[in-house]
Amino acid sequence: MDYLELTCIPETGPHTSELLIAKLADIGFESFTEEPGLVCAYIPFPQYNDEVRLMLKDPELKNYIKSFSTSIIADQNWNATWESNYEAVHISENCMVRAPFHPKTITEGFDIVIEPKMSFGTAHHETTHLMMLFLLNTDVKGKHLLDMGCGTGVLAILASMKGASPVLAIDNDEWAFRNSLENVENNVPGKIEVLLGDSSLLKEKMFDMILANINRNILLQDLPEFTKALTINGLIFLSGFYEEDLPVINQKAQSCGLSFLSSMNKNKWTAACFMKTT
Repeated sequence: MDYLELTCIPETGPHTSELLIAKLADIGFESFTEEPGLVCAYIPFPQYNDEVRLMLKDPELKNYIKSFSTSIIADQNWNATWESNYEAVHISENCMVRAPFHPKTITEGFDIVIEPKMSFGTAHHETTHLMMLFLLNTDVKGKHLLDMGCGTGVLAILASMKGASPVLAIDNDEWAFRNSLENVENNVPGKIEVLLGDSSLLKEKMFDMILANINRNILLQDLPEFTKALTINGLIFLSGFYEEDLPVINQKAQSCGLSFLSSMNKNKWTAACFMKTT
């Protein structure tokens, strides 16, 4: 199948590329690549219809795009192209995330096999990497754990491998939901419940530990709901935001009864750990 490539120069400003990608995903673009000052988005050419063209002219979307151009990418062996550009990730000496076509290079520990497809959470992104480091350094055995905005399910899978139980993974994107189901079955079959939905699914549920690697705006919106679903002295790990956003995240967390414990940074991205104290 031929694809339409949309090459965008985003407007300047914090999180503009992230917001632009979210807007393009809403109108049907399936995958994205980012480079400094550039965002490329892809959609099957048959789906690049008059409705999508009209949406690209929407004034709200234009707030995020300085300019853009389009080109057609001819059909090719997409799996072979993907494999040639995709590398396994070593989080630590005893934890790796790899695709099925990568060889296993650790003799013990946590070998996680992910079919990433279009979902977020291959451990290549800094925020996923940071959240996995937090998990590796936290005792999760026997903890009732939630992975909110699970993407590929990689965080829930690592938590389950470390002994967290029961584990619930939730994402509001159907592609991510189905991808998580597949990855759970391939790594820890029967040990993780995966649901399609949002924070409204948390009513009357309680967790000892919550992982939320989403984005700044959703975190600020849903932190009260996350906190309600967290037991006293429970831990919540947050990521998906930049270092500069930590103060506003911390302020919101404190207003919800959460106390800041620690944070880690990588390439300006941040992950932070909080405890519910009240």
